[in-house]
Amino acid sequence: MKEILYYQDTMLREFTATVVRTGIEDDGRQYVVLSNTAFYPTGGGQPHDTGTINNTNVIDVEKVDDEIRHYIESDASALSGEVHGKLNWERRFDHMQQHAGQHILTAAFVELFDAQTVSFHLGSEQVTIDIAVDTLSSEQLAAAEARANDIILENRPIETKWITDQELDNYNLRKEVAVTGDIRLVIIPDFDYNGCGGTHPTSTGQVSAIKILSTEKMKGNVRVSFVCGQRVLAELAMRKTVLADVARQLSVPETEAATALAKLLATQKTTEKALVAAKEELLAFEAKTLASSDNNIISASFNDRSIQELQKLARFIVAERSDAIALLVSENEDKLQFVATRGAQVQTSMKDLAAKVLPFINGKGGGSDQMVQGGGERIISREQLLTAMQEALKCQTPKQF
Repeated sequence: MKEILYYQDTMLREFTATVVRTGIEDDGRQYVVLSNTAFYPTGGGQPHDTGTINNTNVIDVEKVDDEIRHYIESDASALSGEVHGKLNWERRFDHMQQHAGQHILTAAFVELFDAQTVSFHLGSEQVTIDIAVDTLSSEQLAAAEARANDIILENRPIETKWITDQELDNYNLRKEVAVTGDIRLVIIPDFDYNGCGGTHPTSTGQVSAIKILSTEKMKGNVRVSFVCGQRVLAELAMRKTVLADVARQLSVPETEAATALAKLLATQKTTEKALVAAKEELLAFEAKTLASSDNNIISASFNDRSIQELQKLARFIVAERSDAIALLVSENEDKLQFVATRGAQVQTSMKDLAAKVLPFINGKGGGSDQMVQGGGERIISREQLLTAMQEALKCQTPKQF
């Protein structure tokens, strides 16, 4: 492992090597094994490199047993002899920035709060570490971020060293290593000593910056999401664009956008409350008008009335007329919905009514003897459904109604 090119020189972008063998996985993926490689395989929380071998795209890299397999898009058997490998350097350097930034931020949490990292994930947009604590305050997050950025600004070297497990006691490691034999240490002098098989830049300054974005509870730990290096600039650009758009729509300077938005939301909540109250009054007025009928069966059909609105209207009607039944139907796009409610003086079962009319619309419904609601396909008109409901009532005995 010591002689692998990505460990010999993590800044190596291109290399030459000899094809050792080619092969095809059971799933059809074709791969090539080289005499040496600068392509990093997936492992230790760091994603694999991509790039080209003789202008053939390398789309995945995995370590299988004792060999590193480069999975390519074209026919692997076409590669032989000496080949030229070229990394997608933008991807590799991004991974190195994020991975080194994780070491720095993790060490800052340990140094300041003795808060250990128990897991790490390098995603395509953000990096996460799970910290073994119940909570992290905003002050603690700010302090860890500031300490991490101080280490970056100091541009300390990031060194690597191979040792044996017998030599581990000579180093103050941040956490125990899980491997034996040859062990690779990644060292930021006087700050962090850690066993790691990933790739990192040669100095902390190359990480550029660290910015914590958010936290969340995760299985008894606190998950911290952050970005490093070029991703900080990308995140800043995205947030600047969003903030500028919000400020433009609010017609205020960006610095006043939060205050203006809070005022707008407060106004909206007030307006929504007033609108709800106005709708309640309108429904009550509509119910009084419908309840003024001389009939004990009060029927009405509508367009685009929600089932909740029908239920409220029906309750208002029977509150006005305890001796009446309210039958309400609404046509909503490609479906029909209905509500049937009885007043306090009425004994007729609304569940029996629903059972008789639901087959007309291939529908489903539910409720009680006092009130039912249902809906189904618009295979008859709303007026025909209302008529079917009225006919179903007539079939019940006078004693029931």
